[in-house]
Amino acid sequence: MASVFSPLTTIFFFFFLIVLWGGDAREPFACDPKNAATRGLPFCKASAAIAERVKDLIGRLTVEEKVSLLVNNAAAVPRLGIKGYEWWSEALHGVSNVGPGTRFGGQFPAATSFPQVITTAASFNASLWEAIGQVASDEARAMYNGGTGGLTYWSPNVNIFRDPRWGRGQETPGEDPLLAGKYAASYVRGLQGNDGNRLKVAASCKHFTAYDLDNWNGVDRFHFNAEVSKQDMKDTFNVPFRMCVKEGNVASVMCSYNQVNGVPTCADPVLLKTTVRGLWGLNGYIVSDCDSVGVFYNTQHYTSTPEEAAADAIKAGLDLDCGPFLAQHTNNAVKKGLLTEAHVNGALANTLTVQMRLGMYDGEPSGHPYGNLGPRDVCTPSHQHLALQAATQGIVLLKNKGPSLPLSTRRYRTLAVIGPNSNATVTMIGNYAGIACGYTSPLQGIGKYTKTIHEPGCANVACRDNKQFGRAINAAQQSDATVLVMGLDQSIEAETVDRAGLLLPGHQQDLVSKVASASKGPTILVIMSGGPVDITFAKNDPRIQGILWAGYPGQAGGAAIADILFGTSNPGGKLPMTWYPEGYVEKLAMTNMAMRSSKRKGYPGRTYRFYSGPVVYPFGYGLSYTHFVHTLASAPKVVSIPVDGHRHRNSSSNIANKAIKVTHARCGKLSVSLHVDVKNVGSRDGTHTLLVFSAPPAGKGHWAPLKQLVGFHKVHLPPKAQQRVRINIHVCKLLSVVDTSGTRRIPMGSHTLHIADIKHSLALHPQTLGIIKT
Repeated sequence: MASVFSPLTTIFFFFFLIVLWGGDAREPFACDPKNAATRGLPFCKASAAIAERVKDLIGRLTVEEKVSLLVNNAAAVPRLGIKGYEWWSEALHGVSNVGPGTRFGGQFPAATSFPQVITTAASFNASLWEAIGQVASDEARAMYNGGTGGLTYWSPNVNIFRDPRWGRGQETPGEDPLLAGKYAASYVRGLQGNDGNRLKVAASCKHFTAYDLDNWNGVDRFHFNAEVSKQDMKDTFNVPFRMCVKEGNVASVMCSYNQVNGVPTCADPVLLKTTVRGLWGLNGYIVSDCDSVGVFYNTQHYTSTPEEAAADAIKAGLDLDCGPFLAQHTNNAVKKGLLTEAHVNGALANTLTVQMRLGMYDGEPSGHPYGNLGPRDVCTPSHQHLALQAATQGIVLLKNKGPSLPLSTRRYRTLAVIGPNSNATVTMIGNYAGIACGYTSPLQGIGKYTKTIHEPGCANVACRDNKQFGRAINAAQQSDATVLVMGLDQSIEAETVDRAGLLLPGHQQDLVSKVASASKGPTILVIMSGGPVDITFAKNDPRIQGILWAGYPGQAGGAAIADILFGTSNPGGKLPMTWYPEGYVEKLAMTNMAMRSSKRKGYPGRTYRFYSGPVVYPFGYGLSYTHFVHTLASAPKVVSIPVDGHRHRNSSSNIANKAIKVTHARCGKLSVSLHVDVKNVGSRDGTHTLLVFSAPPAGKGHWAPLKQLVGFHKVHLPPKAQQRVRINIHVCKLLSVVDTSGTRRIPMGSHTLHIADIKHSLALHPQTLGIIKT
């Protein structure tokens, strides 16, 4: 994982692979045209309807064979010419080697490693997210064709980044449900392709649902019961998953380890069967997080026997078990009458359908539309350039006093590059990563612009002592300017590792302050982290002239950081999560799932939607080297909402000040169009993220958030140029709120739209059509 290839070595190595690549490295998974015993079977007829093929195949399997296919390492069925298959592969931000379904080596030593998801989320660029998915699926298909990868990828993670201490927050698109949902749908479309019902690879949105605690204060994810209100479930935790299924048409959803209101998610028919498959219409399979079924039997003691656990999971709607549990206990569950063979058939129908949509039962892989992809399609120059662009778009400029940035190479001929992440490589790709094509560390990136003096200052990010401070201070005194690259890594925040607090680890803050005090020139602080960090000290320190947040910026992260520091690129990222002060979490239990604040309980609320206390930096914050101004060119002031009304009296007066159930409104494509003129009044090219928030009418109590994101758009403008941006806001989806019973309603009255420094009032009025329902 720590292998580093120089650019020249990479070029020659992959040229060598191109020469060697013959294309047909993988034998057919099933329906081999050379196998006379199976090639004529109905389930092998690629031109037939998939439902008929699946029905035929299930009808040929014994109960024992069926059960052996219910787990991630599905067994072979030699008599039917079907090979074994490993379902578990990952592609969170590029093809990963987490999970046994994908292996690096031989013709595929590496894959493009994009920035961690929290970083690319900061770009607020849906087309970028889809493009990353397209590259990841190109490389995944190439590895499958070469016999080293799978076709089912359990990505993306679209849980809400609810608590800033969560170790896996880095894997998510942040704290806002709309942002997370848009990311989910875009990335899934990139992974799965746009060829109708055919799948390029099969994605999976995880972890359903209310999963955002790994190991905090003695509570771990295997034992945690998330107590969630209907209101929070409907308007926060489930939103990204609903969008992933309904807008992204994802081929899979993964249920989580935790319980929700006393029921394991992987055994909850309301969540799986009623909601995901019924209400949302999942066209695919539901898989457990790994060993989740075993966890709710062995650890949570939810059932009395393993057979009951297997039966509960399958009857709830689970189709595939990541782990051995269903293979071990389902047959006995059937024998004991806890489960019928028809239940098993239903689960298999969902998994086999996805495999057929992937073309796994179509014979020769080379005949598939993606069958020609091979080693030459992995780590290509265009793929690696996209990784650089993704990092550049995701980096957020938090402070620029003076301005001091960008740095001039003529004025600053020698830079001190200091900090435990200053020469980072593997740290930059975060978790659920693979082996990168190559790395450019921050030190290497800066070194391409100017002479450097490098001192780590600390042995690692834990920074347990100050033994190396002297050399770091001396380097700052000798240099024209200083760049400190500090922050976190996977030893501080990761799967199974939640943070205790939000401050920089160990003596990092002391190092930053001492170096800034000694620096001969300007001091720039770069933070590498997934979660927010309380850097109030640096924000308020006049000796620290600039601050960048780089997230975990991927294989090209050092180049992106350097390009921004020296002005080759102009930062345009916006924070996808709130940066809280340390005091926010000191008395706030991670186990409290409530989103909304409570003055009576002294509870502050969570995320920008419900928390109004002090912050270090707010959600959506980010500076640029240029300046943009906004003008609202056109926007309606009044919108009529068609609703059912009473025929015999004027009911408009009865509902005008209420919140109408979305199900009682004639929503259709009812939307509001805003036209905003964005002008770059500065002297540099720049990319600007236009964020549109809505604040509902006052007086809705615990129904409504303080404000919520209802739209965003990315626009690139040369100096002095102007562009008109159109933002469409679907009224029922985006201007609605959820009441305490979990019912989505549209508040009548004056909504306030916020666009940068613009505030626009939009009045929603009912237009009665029939009989009012309350």
